[in-house]
Amino acid sequence: MFRTALRNVLAHKARLLMTVLAVMLGVAFVSGTLVFTNTISDAYQKSSAKGFDQVDVAVQSTYQEGKGDRPGRTPRLTQALLERSTRVPGAASAVGVVTGFTAIADKDGKLVGDGFRSEGGNYWGTRDPRYPLTSGTAPHGGDQVLIDSETARRAGYKVGDTVHISVDGPVLKPRITGIFTTDDGNVAAGGSLALFDTATAQKLFGKPGTYDEIDVKAKPGTSQAALKTQLDQALPKDRTATTTGRQLADDQARMISASMSGLRQGLLVFAGIALFVGTFIIANTFTMLVTQRTRELALLRAVGASRRQVTRSVLIEAFVVGAVAAVTGLVAGIGIGAGLRSLMGSLGATVPDGPLVITPGTVATALAVGILVTMLAAWLPGRRAAKIPPVAAMSSVHAKATTKSLVLRNTFGALFSAAGVAVVLAATTMNGSDGQAPMGLGAVLLIIGVFILTPLLSRPLIAAAAPALRAFGVSGKLARQNSVRNPRRTAATASALMIGLTLITGMTVMAGSLQKSIDKMASSAIRADYVVSMANGNPLSPDVDRRLRSAEGVTATSPLRDAPARIGDRTEYLTGVNGGAIARLTDLKVDDGSFKVGGSQVVVDEDTAKSRGWQAGSAFTVGYEDGRKQRLTVSGVYEGNDMIRGILLDNATLAPHQTDPTDMRVMVKTADGASSATKDRLVRALGSNPAIKVQDKKDISNQIAQMFTLMLNMLYGLLAMAVIVAVLGVINTLAMSVFERSQEIGMLRAIGLDRKGIKRMVRLESLVISLFGGVLGIGLGVFFGWAAGELLGTKMATYELVLPWARMAVFLLLAAAVGVLAALWPARRAARLNMLQAIKSE
Repeated sequence: MFRTALRNVLAHKARLLMTVLAVMLGVAFVSGTLVFTNTISDAYQKSSAKGFDQVDVAVQSTYQEGKGDRPGRTPRLTQALLERSTRVPGAASAVGVVTGFTAIADKDGKLVGDGFRSEGGNYWGTRDPRYPLTSGTAPHGGDQVLIDSETARRAGYKVGDTVHISVDGPVLKPRITGIFTTDDGNVAAGGSLALFDTATAQKLFGKPGTYDEIDVKAKPGTSQAALKTQLDQALPKDRTATTTGRQLADDQARMISASMSGLRQGLLVFAGIALFVGTFIIANTFTMLVTQRTRELALLRAVGASRRQVTRSVLIEAFVVGAVAAVTGLVAGIGIGAGLRSLMGSLGATVPDGPLVITPGTVATALAVGILVTMLAAWLPGRRAAKIPPVAAMSSVHAKATTKSLVLRNTFGALFSAAGVAVVLAATTMNGSDGQAPMGLGAVLLIIGVFILTPLLSRPLIAAAAPALRAFGVSGKLARQNSVRNPRRTAATASALMIGLTLITGMTVMAGSLQKSIDKMASSAIRADYVVSMANGNPLSPDVDRRLRSAEGVTATSPLRDAPARIGDRTEYLTGVNGGAIARLTDLKVDDGSFKVGGSQVVVDEDTAKSRGWQAGSAFTVGYEDGRKQRLTVSGVYEGNDMIRGILLDNATLAPHQTDPTDMRVMVKTADGASSATKDRLVRALGSNPAIKVQDKKDISNQIAQMFTLMLNMLYGLLAMAVIVAVLGVINTLAMSVFERSQEIGMLRAIGLDRKGIKRMVRLESLVISLFGGVLGIGLGVFFGWAAGELLGTKMATYELVLPWARMAVFLLLAAAVGVLAALWPARRAARLNMLQAIKSE
């Protein structure tokens, strides 16, 4: 039986080619994902580990839980703690570390890097071993700075140049006194690093006389563990925590691995979708092979082969096909992984140098996935093959579905579909995250139910295309009949395309609806003409608000300032605003009381009010970060949104209790409204700072649109693999169907249907099957998009369903194009059949 299975694979290698390609693509996606993420993760881990070479033990401050009326906080490390660390017997030296955001502009005034990896720090003394200088000298004073060599190379800077930088708003123009090299992971990833002398860094980052971390170097012969023990004994345990350099490197490696895990899991989900779609092709292929070899399998049964041996022979064929697909997919995946890394470099993303990482786990996973998926998909056809009775050797008419089996299939399909719809509808009535799991379960049940019912649905839906097919004469009529001749085969072929289009349509509906809702939120909740913020979301200096207030044409401003406070037994964050201007800058609906902010009067969003049991007129005591308390009164309850929520109080009330106030955003109202001229004036008032964004409502909408467009394009690209696999499925089904109907096609040629008519028949059959899958996929996608939107609507008051009719029309045209393209080779093959040989074939 083993030799028989191998001979069958070799005999039908052309028919199995599409199955191999489908599995190979899925395996290539899986192995490429693993190679790419392992390579990037390994490169970053090795790069970051070098950054801890100068650290034997790091001293960090610990978070202090809030007590009484004082909110929780993280105390800073003082100069006294640094000196105490230096005096520990095993310590050779100790370095105080100060870090913060520092944006660097290139010579054209544009931000170097993406802003999120733009960092600053302190250069310790005249020679800091952490940052070897390649040229120049250490910085001294606020008008001097060092920059890393990669940033200098990208921006074209050299020692002696003046550079524009920004820490939290105002533009600074220090002179570059030196350029250094670093193993910092952020720089390796395309970011930038600027270094000041310690006093300047402490002043710029709002940490005068204090440090974020103290790095201690051990004396020769002192281990990291021994030094850690000494520091633990010398430093206060309630304020500090110590970590060895080796542990820091391990923790960093875990963080990098965890960050890559999300990307890996996301890509593997799409690889899984492609493989799932591929199972339809595998099952279809082996089902058709078994049907075409009815007499052969029956003869095997007649000469003594058991049912188990017949099933085993089919599974052996599947094993060989899966093994070939897995090996070729692994090789292709390694190429994909290497290609993705190169692509990142060409797109401007900097990745640390390192070898291509191909782990034994990647190889094992690729082989296991390819072989197991193929064998599992072929198991049911193999089981059916075992049921072929020996008497079927006399006739190939043996395996028609019985009425009982059809009724049973349709009953199961109806039950699954009904259960799926019921669970999805029930999930839409739940609140936010509570409904996510039920909705996922309902979606799976509904897709399974529709797949089971697809043979039943194929007849009426394909029949609806009959009037259009009549325009093509005999070819159109034959195409419609062929499409419904074997409903199960049609269903399996169409379902592969249906799944891809379901996901694509659902995501498109969701993205369009979310974009519309956020646009509506921005336009309805904000009356301000502009919103000013840092490019990377970091806090702004209060100086930004002062400069904007004095700018020409500005009539009102209000910073949004976050501050921790103690209310009752837990820490809450207050939002400080300009009480006299906030009502002119926002348009928040007030459900209870009035929107009055000033003195001891505050407004709260409805969620906070509900959780605290507050209403207009309620009073509560707040404990500020300086330890002082105040009695505040709720003047009104408003409807919050993702942009403005929480407890709003006047900055004049909040500021006296803050030691280092910073603003998250500043809202600006101008006399002339939003215009390019007004925006230019505001940008100039802020010193043309590349790290600061000045956005009107249109800019905010465009930013949202770009984000969703990028997200959708990425998803389309990832789901394209599933669509490609579905195309292979259509080609495979048509090609094998043409082989199966060779005699019939020969007869049609003999009675007068020309080659063009044969081609047209096959193409129309493919078009009908593809459009059938497209209609089902788009319909399910719209339903899932609506249901997910209903769930989001519980958290987003401005959510409304938006149906992207134009894109759905494009998706339907895409399905039609899939049908036309997939039929090119099978139609050509059918038209070139020799009619006499075809008529003689069995």
